[in-house]
Amino acid sequence: MAIEKQETKTKKKKGRHRGLRVFLFVQLFLMGFVLLVLAWYHLGGYAEKVSELRSKAIELVERSTKETFRKAQTSVAYDVNGNVIATLKGEKNVYYLPIEEIPEYAKQAVISIEDKKFYSHHGFDLAAIIRAGLAMLRNGHVTEGASTITQQLARNIYLTTDKTWERKVEEIYIAVELEKKYTKDEILEFYLNNIYFANGNYGIEAASRGYFSKSAGRLTLSELAYLVAIPNRPSYYDPLVHPENTLARRDRILRNMLSDGVISEKSFGEAMAQQIVLNVTPEANNNFAKSFTLYCAIREIMKSEGFEFRNDFLSAEDRKTYESAYNEKYRECNTKLYTGGYRIYTSLDLNIQKLLQDSLDNILSIDQEKAEDGTYSFQGAAACIDNMSGFVKAIIGGRSQDVKGMTLNRAYQSYRQPGSCIKPLLVYTPAIERGYTADTLVMDEKTDDGPKNWDDLYHGEITLRKAVELSKNTVAWDIFKKLTPEVGFSYLSKLGFYGLDPSDRVQAAGIGGFTHGVNVLEMAKGYSAIEHDGSAREATCIIRITDAEGKELYVSDRAETKVYDVTAARKMTDILEGAMIDGTGGGFEIPGQVAAGKTGTTTENRDKWFVGYTRYYTTAVWVGFDIPKDIEEVSDTFFPLHIWHDFMVPLHEGKSYLPFLDPMELRGPETQEFPELSSGSSSGSSSSDSPQETEMQAASSEEPFDIPPDGAVAPPQETGGNDNDEVSEPPPDTPSEPAGGEAQTSGETSSSDQNTDNENF
Repeated sequence: MAIEKQETKTKKKKGRHRGLRVFLFVQLFLMGFVLLVLAWYHLGGYAEKVSELRSKAIELVERSTKETFRKAQTSVAYDVNGNVIATLKGEKNVYYLPIEEIPEYAKQAVISIEDKKFYSHHGFDLAAIIRAGLAMLRNGHVTEGASTITQQLARNIYLTTDKTWERKVEEIYIAVELEKKYTKDEILEFYLNNIYFANGNYGIEAASRGYFSKSAGRLTLSELAYLVAIPNRPSYYDPLVHPENTLARRDRILRNMLSDGVISEKSFGEAMAQQIVLNVTPEANNNFAKSFTLYCAIREIMKSEGFEFRNDFLSAEDRKTYESAYNEKYRECNTKLYTGGYRIYTSLDLNIQKLLQDSLDNILSIDQEKAEDGTYSFQGAAACIDNMSGFVKAIIGGRSQDVKGMTLNRAYQSYRQPGSCIKPLLVYTPAIERGYTADTLVMDEKTDDGPKNWDDLYHGEITLRKAVELSKNTVAWDIFKKLTPEVGFSYLSKLGFYGLDPSDRVQAAGIGGFTHGVNVLEMAKGYSAIEHDGSAREATCIIRITDAEGKELYVSDRAETKVYDVTAARKMTDILEGAMIDGTGGGFEIPGQVAAGKTGTTTENRDKWFVGYTRYYTTAVWVGFDIPKDIEEVSDTFFPLHIWHDFMVPLHEGKSYLPFLDPMELRGPETQEFPELSSGSSSGSSSSDSPQETEMQAASSEEPFDIPPDGAVAPPQETGGNDNDEVSEPPPDTPSEPAGGEAQTSGETSSSDQNTDNENF
């Protein structure tokens, strides 16, 4: 017995020695391994690399601000009734929500599934990293994540998704620094506004609008959990491609939330039972409204950043230099518009826009021929301005077609010869300022150096009113010769016409012969200025622009530029009113309203125009072929007048009768469609006269005509030359190369072309 006890003690002693030896061996092995790793770490340059990564992480986070996490927000443009015209997003669709507006269930769901220790760790979770590593060794592949919410934020904002040790180390360092600088709630806010939810949607609000067409604050627990399921693997959990995968992960998230105690059994049951129904709203195809809104908004951003717009140039080289600077700034501000999170409030009315589009489409449907690119060959464009406010209400750049992307907006991007429509702006109203009246006798006769009339008929001595009503080229030619092209073009310059060329200042321009031509928007603005007592306002649709939080960045001040004398403008309206009764616009009156307007037709019927207005609206319409040819090959119908009439009649339904004002009558305080802007309006322009414009104004006000044909001396009239001129603003591309990449559509017409004036009446 004693011997057995002794043997047992001996065995235990040997066991202890063996255990001690194993322990010492393991310790020595581990120490050796650690020393080896440290040697490898230092001698291999890894210590230096890690130090660099840490320094870089510290620098990145130190430079960051809250704005670092709010970049590339989606901008939204609205019509006057609050309808969305367009959502403007670059590569990302982003709507930023502050933490207090993010639903609690969204916060709880993401913490429950992604990072349970979010509020306790300091940027990374060592236990999770070890656990994920062991799981990977056990299963042979990654089965669970180890990145905290802060690490994921660091990766989304600063890093790539490369699976390298350097990226992982830098990610951890950045996460640690972020935790030092920002609060947990701020980090959660940044995270939920930046993670990717597939299909171009970044952030919980963009995902909510993208998949359910409503804001995140209106989503149920089940819908929020469904969205939170996506970012883990956006392609695998894409609800449009793999809805069954998204639903399965939603269920897992809900079970986690129940286990974590953040939702009740009742809420869990209701959420699990809810059927998920997506409501992906296709983007509205407001093609022309969208392109014009972009154009106007970009120019407002350019203006706010100090860009000076011009429309008068000393030479072709001067224009080229300006346009180069313009296009560079335009592209820069275009990028800002798509990423700045702006809220753009416009004067456009999508109901009126549809009415104008339908009117144009219906009238032009007579010709269905298409060009090689699939667009209609026979085209039209139109623009409607609210005369009360001066804002654009609708703008149509062509016939409706199902096309990808934005097409050429001919209403402001294409330049065409104006025909007789230019006469009231360039010839007749300036002449009335200098003493001509509706009853002034003028001579309609053929001369060797002058043009012919469209019908080759000449009436001898007639009144100026009759000459306008019958659109006599001979009379316009003679008056413009006395006026001089320099004086006439000073008015178009103040109106902001951009396609003017120094070579245009010739006699033929008085009947519509231009190098490049004019666009529809310019013509609408010009006639609206006549209706508005000779004062022009910028033809824009932008009422105001705010940032995503509602802070106003721009508010229209509706500055006015005095172009024509009040009396002259009203007398011109009276004459054009007659043209709608006894002249080329006869038979197209608007029931219950009075209207004034003028037709225009160019050489060989390549362009047809009508611009007409009431006290309420001015609408300009152009019809022609993109590659100019005779319109009468289609029909001898005067298309622009029909489009104008079909649009304006329903537009005025229910509006009270408003006659035009007599020359001596004071303009009353009519109700404006944008009353909130009236207090900020200004009677003066926002820019100073250029030396060239000042010289033109001096010529305009100091050089009286010869004695008019009736024998009365014509005293010079004041033209408003002492007022500051508005800085005129060009379209994004040169008149000879309209934006959109299409060829010049104004044809080969030059200043030698003659206006044929073969309007139907």
